[in-house]
Amino acid sequence: MSLDHPAEGYEFDQDTRVEKRADGEFTATLTDGWTTFTSHPNGGYVLGTALNALGQTLAQPDPLVVSAFYLRPAAPGEAALRTETIREGRRTATGAVVLEQGGKEIVRATATYGDLSAEGRELHLQGPPELPAPEECEVPAEFAGKPEGVTIAHRVEYRYPQRPQWLDGRKDGNPQVDFWMRFADGRDADVHSLPAMVDFAVPAVLEIGEFSTITVELTTHIRARPAPGWLACRVWTKHVSHSLHEEDMEIWDSEGKLVAQARQLAMLI
Repeated sequence: MSLDHPAEGYEFDQDTRVEKRADGEFTATLTDGWTTFTSHPNGGYVLGTALNALGQTLAQPDPLVVSAFYLRPAAPGEAALRTETIREGRRTATGAVVLEQGGKEIVRATATYGDLSAEGRELHLQGPPELPAPEECEVPAEFAGKPEGVTIAHRVEYRYPQRPQWLDGRKDGNPQVDFWMRFADGRDADVHSLPAMVDFAVPAVLEIGEFSTITVELTTHIRARPAPGWLACRVWTKHVSHSLHEEDMEIWDSEGKLVAQARQLAMLI
């Protein structure tokens, strides 16, 4: 486990806790504190729970790439997890994890872990979103009021440079959004929370009037250990076809460093 993993006591760490039962076998309790517009627990939160088990299985400290397939919606309640070590190498370790509820697979993920403390070449052809300071950005009244049923909005804070048009019923917007994000209880992001946080964004397709979308597959690249503070985020969709759409996301830390990238395939419902 990497050195920047915070002490337990924050909501994310409490709600993604797993208990080891045997080698490669864990249990967890998914909570109702991370539900979305679909009324189910957010897929990133569910994946964070699964990776908590896998991270205890592999020797390397930091997730580098994670690919997760969402087979069924999760529900608050008990879950069983099974992990497998596929390969342990000198620089990377690869494993898999399955999260089940009621004897049915909910999420199946494969991940490669490494050590992001190692230095190497850097090249970035694009920088972070150009955003006003978080304290200068808007908190929509609908978010500040902690919407009932969408409990993830109680756990995560968002700041927008201007009011999202979908809140006022607009359906002809550009499905790209830049914004700030952080945990509401003061927990700083780390490499263990970033694979979940890439799925915490309000879907960009809300800007075109699509309010119901579910993730089919999510791939995340963790690029660096984040500095404390707000995260600058960029999320966008370019293509909707056969009611399927991609959603891309970048997360940059408070020092302007790229810390995570993600692409998911999602389905409109």
